[in-house]
Amino acid sequence: MQYTRLYCDDQDESHFDDIESDLKLVEYAPLAPLLYLSSFTPATQFAFMNAPTGWSSERHPTSARNIFFVLTGEWEVVASDGESRQCRPGSVLLVKDTTAKGHSSRVVSETDSLAAMVQLAQ
Repeated sequence: MQYTRLYCDDQDESHFDDIESDLKLVEYAPLAPLLYLSSFTPATQFAFMNAPTGWSSERHPTSARNIFFVLTGEWEVVASDGESRQCRPGSVLLVKDTTAKGHSSRVVSETDSLAAMVQLAQ
């Protein structure tokens, strides 16, 4: 499985990279067939977010380490290094640029966007 990470470097610039997550065949639930599962990452809370079409932000660091799941609509996220990524339904973005110059984001779809965010433990 692959997902995108938005992180900051030692010069406080935000960058994207693509992360491969290994999935291993495991018995997750008794009596259920085996399935492929990644390792778990500790989390503290989750929330849903609805942003209207046309919503946009100035560049900012994230308030906490989050994993962002786009459910509907489409986003454009721009790292401080200028690279831009599109986040469509089914996209997963691990947002970790808590101390950097940050990123900007906007809803680029013609419909509102619903997303789920899971705040990760430090």
